Amino acid sequence: MAFQVAGTTALVTGANRGIGKAIVETLLQNGAAKVYAAVRILESAQPLVAEHGPSIVPILIDLDKPDTIPAAAQVADHVQLVINNAGILCCAKPFDTNAITNLQEEINTNVFGLLRMAQAFAPVLKANGGGAFVQLNSLASLRSFPQFSTYCASKAAAYSLTQAIRSELAEQNTHVLSVHPGPIDTDMAVDAGIQDLAEPTTLVSEGIVAALAAGDFHLFPDTYAKEIGAAYESFAKAVVEPIT
Repeated sequence: MAFQVAGTTALVTGANRGIGKAIVETLLQNGAAKVYAAVRILESAQPLVAEHGPSIVPILIDLDKPDTIPAAAQVADHVQLVINNAGILCCAKPFDTNAITNLQEEINTNVFGLLRMAQAFAPVLKANGGGAFVQLNSLASLRSFPQFSTYCASKAAAYSLTQAIRSELAEQNTHVLSVHPGPIDTDMAVDAGIQDLAEPTTLVSEGIVAALAAGDFHLFPDTYAKEIGAAYESFAKAVVEPIT
């Protein structure tokens, strides 16, 4: 099911920097009427407000603080588009002493955070006609990389949940999009040591708008992602994408 951004009210988590900031700006460029910039520290969204004015509404969401999520859903009760971009990366190999601790932290944010966002905002989207829910997953959802294996595991779990959420939300006419970037020019790319391969954040943000308009479930926005996506496409279309 296709979804057009123009004229809608959206909410973006992790909106103050990196991919989240690019998403906010691209939504406005494509005619979104208002964007709730969901951040952990409200003051961090002020540069967006200064640049874009009343079209930006800062709102508190910290995926590590579960109570902030339903509270935000009560305030932003007229959104038609929710983009869960926020996430964390903790670099650890499987046998590192901090691997279990890192995985616990990443599961809490990247997996439980997704589930809490979907549970809180699905009723809001339903009440507003269905709308769309976008989850920022990763190429790491499909392939593990040893140097940040715990992050990959958390993103694989998030992708699995995204598939289930899509099936459930189809009944209320909510479109779900799973986004799988490769190396993108963000602080996370620096942390992962892949900054030399990184491409612009706008590939993700503009890709999201286009994929929503096309009614796609998967988005592989950058050069490396497209290569993996092409190899994965036949399996995805035959096995993952059909809703039963």
